[in-house]
Parts: sequence; C-alpha cells; structure tokens
Amino acid sequence: MANRFQIDFDKSSPKTLPVPPGRRRSLPNHQKKTSRRSSRSLRNLAVFIALIGLLALSGGLLAGGSALAESTIARTSDGSLGSPEPDRTRTPQTLIVWAGDAAHKAPDFIAVVDFDPNSPTYGKVLSTVPIPGPGGIGNEPHHVGLSSDGKTLALGGLLSVLRDQDQIFFFDVSDPRDPVFLSSNNPPHASIADEIDGLDHGGFLATFMGSPDGANPGRLVEYDSSENFVQAWPLDPPNDGFDPHGLSIDEKHNLILTSDFICPLHTLYVPGGGKVILRGSVRVWDFKKRSIIRKITVGAPGSPAGTIDVALIPHDPKLRAYTAGMADNKLYLIDPRRGTATPVFDFSSFTVSSFPIWPQLFRINRAATRLFITLNYDGQAGKVVQLNIANPEHPRFLSSVDLGLGSGPHYLALTKDEKRLVVSDYFLKEDLVPGGVVQADGDHKVHVIKVEANSIALDPHFDLDFNRDISTGPARPHGLVVFPPHND
Repeated sequence: MANRFQIDFDKSSPKTLPVPPGRRRSLPNHQKKTSRRSSRSLRNLAVFIALIGLLALSGGLLAGGSALAESTIARTSDGSLGSPEPDRTRTPQTLIVWAGDAAHKAPDFIAVVDFDPNSPTYGKVLSTVPIPGPGGIGNEPHHVGLSSDGKTLALGGLLSVLRDQDQIFFFDVSDPRDPVFLSSNNPPHASIADEIDGLDHGGFLATFMGSPDGANPGRLVEYDSSENFVQAWPLDPPNDGFDPHGLSIDEKHNLILTSDFICPLHTLYVPGGGKVILRGSVRVWDFKKRSIIRKITVGAPGSPAGTIDVALIPHDPKLRAYTAGMADNKLYLIDPRRGTATPVFDFSSFTVSSFPIWPQLFRINRAATRLFITLNYDGQAGKVVQLNIANPEHPRFLSSVDLGLGSGPHYLALTKDEKRLVVSDYFLKEDLVPGGVVQADGDHKVHVIKVEANSIALDPHFDLDFNRDISTGPARPHGLVVFPPHND
C-alpha cells in the first residue's frame, strides 16, 4: 500500500536549520547529582534507624506481653488496623512512562504508574516527575534505556535540538516509585536522540539520527556509568544515509547492529525540507572498536524499506537479527556474517481502510520463539501482532490485538515474566517550530496486553489515558520501562 508521504530519494540536504549555529553543550550537573543521591542516602539511613527502633520496641512488647502481641497480630491480619508492611526487599511492580505535554507548555516528565495487577490502584498514575529547568519543555520525549544494574534510566529528547536544549536526561530509579533527576547532556556531533541501550558494565549507547544540523550522518553516542559523555561513534562516519534509529548489542560476540531509518532534517518545514527521505540499511559494527564493518541493504535499492528497528535473535548460532520495513510492510531476516537481508514475513494483509500499515517497533522473547510488533497505520488505527519465530526463516502468524481507530501504537515493552506486553499509543507529531510532515499522533493511551503461548489479549482492567490522567493536561506517552526489569 502506498505511503501517504511523498517519498523523495534526493540526497541533497537543506542548508539551514532554525537552530543557533553554536549549540550549547551542557555537561552533567554533578553537584545536583551528588546532592540528590546524598539526600536519598540520608533518607534511607533514617528509615533504617527507625526500623531498628521499631524492631527493638517489638521485641520488648513480645517479651513483656504475649497476649498483647497476639492481639496485635490478629487485628493486623484481618485488616482492621491496616495491611502488613510490604516486603521492601522486592522491587514493586511499577511502570515508568516518558511523556511530553501535548501543548508544549508544561515540562516533559516521567509518570510513575502502579503496575501491580492485584493493587486497587492498578494502572493509575501515582506521581509525575518533571524535567527541571528552562530546558524541560518541548523536547519531544522519545525512547528510553535502563542501565544494566537497573538503577539509572536514560531518556531521549527527539527534537530537543529545535530549542537548543539538552538531548539526554538521566534519572536515579533505584526506587522506581521515587525517581530522582540526576543530570542532562547535549552531546557534540549529534542530534535527534533515539534508541538507548545499557552496557553490561555500566553506561549506555544511544543512536542519534542526525548531525548537529539534523541531517546525516548521525552517530552512536556513548555514556559511561557516571552519565558522562564518552564519544560519538564512529570517528569517521559514512555519508551514505547513515541515520541510525534501531539498536541491538551483543557484547559477548563483539557485535552491534544499527538500522538507518530516515533523514530527520528533511521532514521539517525548512528550505529543501517538507518531505520524507527514507533509508533501508542495517550497519554491522565491531563492538570493541566501535567501528562500522559492513552495510547491509534492506529492500529494493531504489526504494528504501524504512528500517525503523533492528533486534538480534537471542541465542541464535548464526547471530541473525530481524528488521522491519515501515515502507514496504516486510519483516526481514538479517545475517550479519553473510551480509544479507531476506524478507520472511509480509504484513500487507493487515489492512485497515486505506491507511498505510507501518510496521514499527518489535520485541522478541528470551526463548527466541515469539515476536511482538506494533502496526501504527499513520496514527489512524493500530494493531499488535504476535508471530511464532521458532523457525527464524519462516515466521508464522499466531494472534493480534486490534486497538481501534485513532490508536496509533508505537513503543512496546515486555515484562520480566513475559506474561504482559505494554504498548503506548503515540509515534510522532512534528508541531514544534518549524513543524514537519510527520503527524502520526495517536490517542495517547497506554495498554497492557496479556501474553499466552499462542495468543495475546487486551487486559480490560488496565485503563490509562494520558489525555485524561495527567494533572497538567493532555500528554503524549512514548518510552516505557517496567519494574522489576529483566536484569533484576
């Protein structure tokens, strides 16, 4: 089905971008980070001392009056004096959502959501934590990444560059019910922050689709475990449509894959812009050297597939991966060693009215037997599809969930037990000055989908609407992270 955008494969770039030529580079605010963490440490120490006192008091009561102790236990267990104290050693089931104010008047924020299905507040927003300072508004919240120890959350601002603001934001989420802002950063040589992934020994890698002017080449930006900028990779980037969006890392096998998606500058209403120039390629990297060693063309060379995402197949002996073509509706099997991209599944049959289908982000379970992917339909409809990928060369359709007209799902996250899938209904609406052609808004809801071996179904008890449930007004939910995380 034809894409609603005018596709133009001219490689020329607009000459100007409405951004000051000398962008401010903000280094991490270590003083704020230290004071925040110190405050949390003092608070934890106070709680610890209080608990010691409580235990001592409890011991005295038990030693001096067993009848009183028995009465207290009985009254507590039947709920008359409240519920027993929860187990503080376990991470509470929590969902954090990275979102932006739809009117661009209130600060961008993370929403803390109760994700315990047995809780009376399941699916309710418990709190919101805004990005502080003048650079907290209008960043276009996008993807998120969690550190390997599960304690630091990195957030990307897709269009922070349009307001000359920091593009990466870090939060301490060691207590996911009480996130604390740490710092922000504006890396050199890069703009248009996208996918973020934690490294095994701390730190992050993040794809940036553009250079400082928003055009290609983009970069793969590295941060260390203290949220400090390390380097923008590669040191000598290619100029052949290097606009990385998707990211997948296998440190054990010295492998990184990135997928080129689109030239971001051209989508904006700037001189020479106002159109879509898609990419169709996956880059194979040497992880240790942080260098590109191969480019794999995906789809017809003259009609790029729009490779928005890429993911390595867990435990695959051939180190293969999948990528999705947003423009040609195909799922491709990538062989990094052979340098091939083979179409293995076609989503063209999942039509809704005359809307483009737009396969988008996907997740693969740990056993490498199931793949879940969002179909966005230009924000005018939405489905989530479950595939059997036990045979990677021949995926089979198992089940789908129809999210309805106007939904527009994009981002998704799989829970640690892989029994629930969380999906946010929002892709991108380019309404920050100067505006742009992408207007895939969606209905701003967040869904939970129950996952069975051969089927998926919507959880009717989870009801979260960012147009209704945010105190500062309608908001656009994008990146998601579920606690406890996979590495907990």
